[in-house]
Amino acid sequence: MIIPIRCFSCGKVTGDLWERYLQLIADPRKTDGDAMDELGLKRYCCRRMIMTHVDLIEKLLKYDHSRLLGGSGATDC
Repeated sequence: MIIPIRCFSCGKVTGDLWERYLQLIADPRKTDGDAMDELGLKRYCCRRMIMTHVDLIEKLLKYDHSRLLGGSGATDC
């Protein structure tokens, strides 16, 4: 889903680093470790937050039927 705002272990703010991380690893000469070093992520708990995040929002939007039907997002049960 959305990148968590803070590291689960130490509480460091990591949510604002996701887009920059994607830009850095787009360069084929940079490794994940180099990108995280450049972002200032030294602790392995914070590195884990960025490295293991799976961005599912685009995949989930494919199944948002309210956009197709022109609804407000609330379902009629």
